Amino acid sequence: MPQTADNLLSDPEIATAYEDVRSDKSATTWMILKYISGTSDSLKLDSTGEGDIAEMVEHLGDDEAAYAFVRMTVGNDELSQRVKFVFVSWCGPNTRVMRRAKMTTQIGQVKQVLRSYAIEIQTDSKTDLKESEVTMKLRKAMGANYDRQTSGY
Repeated sequence: MPQTADNLLSDPEIATAYEDVRSDKSATTWMILKYISGTSDSLKLDSTGEGDIAEMVEHLGDDEAAYAFVRMTVGNDELSQRVKFVFVSWCGPNTRVMRRAKMTTQIGQVKQVLRSYAIEIQTDSKTDLKESEVTMKLRKAMGANYDRQTSGY
């Protein structure tokens, strides 16, 4: 039987955590989904947190695959703060080849559930998930960036 988003992501805690991350009334700022086991294609809610993206990254192992959803506040000053969401597809550098291959087909199903985000980051390097790097990508996605240096003519 082919995997669908319904049975791949059947853990009811996943939807609850997703809504918590999206809600301005919740302190939850990130969530991570991991595979139930090394041989299972089903995902479970692994962890959530109220900290920044660096806190979330601490929960990603070099030998595992995971999906994360993160709420970040981005802006040029206090008056232009915007809440933006980031979808992360993590495949650690030591992840098994078969898991890597399966992720390429399953990512679409995960996106059916974790569906509202400004940017997507697919990576195997924690460097790509540094707050400064992610903030820069979010600003580019937002359009105008008044912080960048401009060169003279």
